[in-house]
Amino acid sequence: MDVRRRIGILVPVTNTTAEPDFHRAAPAGTTIHSHRLWLADKRAGQERIDAMNAELEQGALYLAQGKMDVVAMVGTTNSFYKGVEYGDEMEDLMARASGAPSVATSPSVARALEFFGARKISVATPYPTWNNERLREYYSALGFKVLNVEGEPWCASAEARELNDLEPMAIAEFAAGVCRPEADALFCPCTGWRAMEAAAELERRLQIPVVTAVQATVWRTFRKAGITQPIAGSGRLLELMPALDE
Repeated sequence: MDVRRRIGILVPVTNTTAEPDFHRAAPAGTTIHSHRLWLADKRAGQERIDAMNAELEQGALYLAQGKMDVVAMVGTTNSFYKGVEYGDEMEDLMARASGAPSVATSPSVARALEFFGARKISVATPYPTWNNERLREYYSALGFKVLNVEGEPWCASAEARELNDLEPMAIAEFAAGVCRPEADALFCPCTGWRAMEAAAELERRLQIPVVTAVQATVWRTFRKAGITQPIAGSGRLLELMPALDE
């Protein structure tokens, strides 16, 4: 019998980037299965994220019916907006519901930055001020020196679904321009932003590691599924596929 690895991912309903990124990265014999969580654009910041996260447990339970090897919530703001402990709580909730190892994006990014030994980070985002402030609080609480958090002007005023359509090279231009020279690494959040496609170009320009939200989630999810082979074209993290220290 040909047994495949099955990866289950939860994504915001407006996100059309995370699934293609996961599918491109998946090696032969690995299949990606997604479930979408409702995200209403017109609600205020925390209210809309609270409503989406209220569907996490049910979404993980749905994926469990397909006997997933790992379940991942591929979302950045919804895993950092309530602080460090909440990201871990999300993973525990999904694991209990799905019966499988579970992964959230923001804790995965932190582990990726730690792997590279990064202490001083620059952050280039597609977010408005509300998200950026909470992102700074989250990573500062983890001990990183957040040198700057810069929101891309067009994205900051766009609706969530529009972020999926910004070209990777436009992301590279913006992110390279705001990265501080003293940064140990650059972080590009938002799983709806096509930053994973821009990671290799950004590393070529900046000569430092670049960690993106989807890329870090792919790495940790795949490693938990027993996938170790290097993945080319999406930055050093996936080219190295380092072992998990957890």
